Amino acid sequence: MESIDGCLEHIIYRNDDNGYTVAKLLLSGESRIVTVVGSMMGVQIGETLTCNGKWHKDKKFGRQFVVKSFDVSIPSTTRGIEKYLASGSVSGIGDVFAKRIVDHFGEKTLEIFDVAPHRLLEVEGIGKKKLERIQNSWSKQKDIRKVMIFLQNFGVSPAFAQRIFKVYGHNTIAKVKENPYRLSTEIDGIGFKKADAIAQQMGFSNDDHRRIESGIEYTLTQMSRNGHTCYPFQNLLNEAAFLLSVSADAVEMALNNLAAKGRVILKIITDSDSSTTFVWSKLNFQYEKDIAEEVQRLLLFDDTISAANWESEVEKSSRKLGITLAEQQEKAVAKSVQEKIHIITGGPGTGKSTITKVVLDICLQYTSNILLAAPTGRAAKRLTEITKKEASTIHSLLTFDFFTGYFRKNKKDPLDCDVIIIDEASMIDSFLMSAFLKAVPDHAKIVLVGDVDQLPSVGAGNVLNDFIKSDELPVTILTEIFRQAVNSQIVINAHKINQGIFPDLRTEKGADFFFITERNPQRIIQHVMGLIDKRLPKAYKFHKFKDIQLLCPMNKGQIGSVEFNRVIQLKLNPNKINEETGVGHRKFVEGDKVIQTRNNYDKGVFNGDIGYIKKILPVDKVLYVDYEGKEVEYEFNELIDLELAYAVSVHKYQGSESPCIIMPVHEFYNLLLFKNLLYTGITRGKELVILVGTREAVNIAIKNNKAHKRFTGLVSMLQQQDRGLPPVLIVPMLHDEGYSDWVNEHFN
Repeated sequence: MESIDGCLEHIIYRNDDNGYTVAKLLLSGESRIVTVVGSMMGVQIGETLTCNGKWHKDKKFGRQFVVKSFDVSIPSTTRGIEKYLASGSVSGIGDVFAKRIVDHFGEKTLEIFDVAPHRLLEVEGIGKKKLERIQNSWSKQKDIRKVMIFLQNFGVSPAFAQRIFKVYGHNTIAKVKENPYRLSTEIDGIGFKKADAIAQQMGFSNDDHRRIESGIEYTLTQMSRNGHTCYPFQNLLNEAAFLLSVSADAVEMALNNLAAKGRVILKIITDSDSSTTFVWSKLNFQYEKDIAEEVQRLLLFDDTISAANWESEVEKSSRKLGITLAEQQEKAVAKSVQEKIHIITGGPGTGKSTITKVVLDICLQYTSNILLAAPTGRAAKRLTEITKKEASTIHSLLTFDFFTGYFRKNKKDPLDCDVIIIDEASMIDSFLMSAFLKAVPDHAKIVLVGDVDQLPSVGAGNVLNDFIKSDELPVTILTEIFRQAVNSQIVINAHKINQGIFPDLRTEKGADFFFITERNPQRIIQHVMGLIDKRLPKAYKFHKFKDIQLLCPMNKGQIGSVEFNRVIQLKLNPNKINEETGVGHRKFVEGDKVIQTRNNYDKGVFNGDIGYIKKILPVDKVLYVDYEGKEVEYEFNELIDLELAYAVSVHKYQGSESPCIIMPVHEFYNLLLFKNLLYTGITRGKELVILVGTREAVNIAIKNNKAHKRFTGLVSMLQQQDRGLPPVLIVPMLHDEGYSDWVNEHFN
């Protein structure tokens, strides 16, 4: 094996996922520049590299040095320092300032950064604000650098190294060395297999108790990501044993140890047919337990709205609003104003919005202290449009506290309201419902409105469905489609699909529902591109991006959302891509339509929020996204939380609506073609829905009512609360951390 060293002059190509890099190296003591190729995660222009490997003559690219291993040191020459700073590795410094700084301080430049950064104020153009940004970036970059160098030995990409650093900070290396398996449950995007590979390289054995326990918790986490709050004991044993390649007995022993430590909860659920032991993570158990207890608490207290003749109130409000209510709607309004908690569910065109307006108007006769909310920003905006009263997201209603890492509104500081109306309630997962109910004051009335036949929440749980299934809360199920909706093929076909009836796919001029038959996947892409680029903007005056949303049943594959996003970005937003703006295949340009993929309380953006990239500042390594008037800043290392949104999955678009929905429906999606997925996608369209694909695929979806079953314990817990059974307490072991706090909380 040979060794070469020199200054990294230029990076030709870099794969952020695996670190594979093609670069130019200026050999030390020579004027010769050579090509180096290999996995060199996190290297920066201007750094000095010592590369170990061998020379290879590539047929196409000529002589190259193939790197097997390498060491990095900070640059020592003025040329190297200037290149290093100009590469953008330090926020706020580009070509101009890199030259000014090096011209001023010479070879002592990096020493100045370390020991006397205030002297950078001597450089023309650097003020206090810019200095602060440079200092923060330099300090952070140094720490991240150490972490990257440590993690690169285990195949961790720079993007994930930065994400790990964000969670563990200065303790990253120590924490990973102590137990690398924690990465699989504590770091988004790093699965158990990756953590296991790191641990194996560190010398952890297959039967190490930390490995098995982590494998169990990871399996539970995966089940939670699939929507389950709990999982059958035996199924979990089998899944974890397969994942770990160990015996079921070893898993069972570790599972019992986790239960003894309070890290998982074991509980038997009995239904009419059988009794089954289920396993919860500690958090998911607490969420469901809290929901059941909070519902019981609220039902024990009367609301403060004065009793009245509700029939008279309904009649008066209907007349005032110019609305004629059907019998089913009248009953829904009456229950809403009479009951402490009431659930209204129904499909499109069944009058949910009308009922909401009447309920709100009646309640306003008795109190102005009414809150309206929905799980997403778009759903909240729609609720505002319907009621003409300001609605907010549930997250903003509860107000996130960055110091505690939880919501400010809770039992100790509840919401100030007499009535709360929540729309799109089917989207609320167990975590959010738990937090919401804790913040509801004893006297407040709650009305939950939603469509239980849509896809369940993205997060774990099936709360609205479980509320209805438990028979513990008053429910109105709306089935009648009203006159104004009868002429809409979107509404008619949505209901047919929900009932398992094949929809009317005939295409008539002036209709709001069209079906384009196409079997060839490439032709489907061409049809969709033609619709978005020319046909729909011309015929309906739709904006290409803001008024048209492409929904896909899946992300991967030749007609998945990833491929559609690639094609649409390339053809309809051909601005020059900056290779630094994104992770892996996700590269962004100004004007791109993007979606936030996880809740970020710090920025006030949440999973499913859609915005547009307003501007990109390569020197500062930041970009700005406009979320319907709210501008949010992202550093380049945070872009792992963004994806292109020209095409998104149906699940991600829940709670949102668009004037026009286009949805490919093809046998290619066979495994994901479910009735509730097709139903949900169609009901997202306000003015126009276009399906592109085959009738066979539509038929597969309609007949496939075996949508992914979610295991939850909420129904059982709600029914136990009603029977007056004592709540289950999670008691820490005597010598466990937190035992003293638990005793103080419950007995002092």
